[in-house]
Amino acid sequence: MARNISASGAEQFVEERLLAGLVNGSLLQHKELLDMLEDVDVRHARQRTLLHVGVGLGKADWVQELLARGADTDITDDSQQNALSSAEEMVRQFPDDVERSKVLNLVTLVHRRDQVILRRLEASSSRSTDHVTPVASPECDIASLKSSVGSLRREMKSLVNRLASSLEELKANVCGRDALLRCLEEAVTSTADDVTCIKCGLIGEASISQPISDPARARQECVNAMMRKTRIVYGSGVDEMRRLYERLYDEDEFTAFIIKYLCGNDRVNVMVDFESENIERMKEKVVDLDGSQGNGSEWRSFYDFESETVYLGAKECFSYWEKYVCAELAWALTQLSLKLFYDNEGRPYSKGHVEREREWMRALEEAEERRKRGEGYDWSINRALYRKTPKAKVCWLAAAVPTIIAEYGSTERRAILQQQAPLLFSLYSNNVMGTLLASAKVGPMSISYDFFFTSWSSLKH
Repeated sequence: MARNISASGAEQFVEERLLAGLVNGSLLQHKELLDMLEDVDVRHARQRTLLHVGVGLGKADWVQELLARGADTDITDDSQQNALSSAEEMVRQFPDDVERSKVLNLVTLVHRRDQVILRRLEASSSRSTDHVTPVASPECDIASLKSSVGSLRREMKSLVNRLASSLEELKANVCGRDALLRCLEEAVTSTADDVTCIKCGLIGEASISQPISDPARARQECVNAMMRKTRIVYGSGVDEMRRLYERLYDEDEFTAFIIKYLCGNDRVNVMVDFESENIERMKEKVVDLDGSQGNGSEWRSFYDFESETVYLGAKECFSYWEKYVCAELAWALTQLSLKLFYDNEGRPYSKGHVEREREWMRALEEAEERRKRGEGYDWSINRALYRKTPKAKVCWLAAAVPTIIAEYGSTERRAILQQQAPLLFSLYSNNVMGTLLASAKVGPMSISYDFFFTSWSSLKH
């Protein structure tokens, strides 16, 4: 049997690898594949080029590289959008996204340069037809065109080098600011923990908290912040995604606190496919907390601990099915919040907190004993108990609480959780919720250490 791959098959393999890398990977890991690509403007699904996809994702480094390799900014997709109009639309949807602003600047500069070159070529062609005989020389035309293209490419490389230098400068400034933010975040988190302990053990809630002045505004700020952290990779579903976040915020305090905590964290990254019920196109292979590997086609949502990214397949996000999509989103966002806050591999307690670890293991044992007796459980708890390791089981159990409430509603499911898993419900209510809410940027109450929160917020913006 022949082992050689045809030229067309090899090219298709390169194109598919590049598309997957553009969605999930880094530019550095895929430069060799770019060198192998014969046509940088090759079309993919919905007549979109790699430049279209890079612009839609807000990947400034990819866009810069593709433009340097001669990607055409005028090519339109099925919706008649070129790279420039798509970049402008992304900035309108996400006005505070720095990466999308960089993308727009890059595309605008190259698009303008292309237009200037074209006008020069047209003017040159017009002058030549006015002063020469009708018999034109194809060789001269080709040589002139090659010379113009070479000049354009040299100017583009010079422009890209200047932009790269500016980006490196900006990165250095951002790194310094991020170090300061991390120190301040640690101080705020520690202070919030202390205040929570004092509130629970020594003085009443009213003595250190006050109602927020405008709950509607707080809700809007939270949802807007989450939308800025969300990338719709496939399909169009801005309104649907906003409705999912609003539903989580409004459903119950158990789901609202997730949004309130995550909206103020710069490491949050959510990717959504509104054209599929699973995440396969965004995340082909997944590795669960217990080490088991699977295919993205088997997952509606997933939180990748390595890249700290939430993936969601949201094709059924309408009418009756919206609650199931919302529950899947709540599950993945909860795992993300636990990972970011406790920094303990997704566990719902801090490293070295032996007593809290014992309490969660008792909650796990309680759940497993109930299952052995044949007593029923909600599907979210059942799938947690089928994980292979105690660590994975505990992480999934913690995420099951807001998942259940997001799917079925507050009143009914609170009562069922208290009946089926009283220790789990108690641990989640008294420890996880209280601690994360104390660290939330926006919540139903703001603690009296306003200076720290104000400074932190102003630095980030």
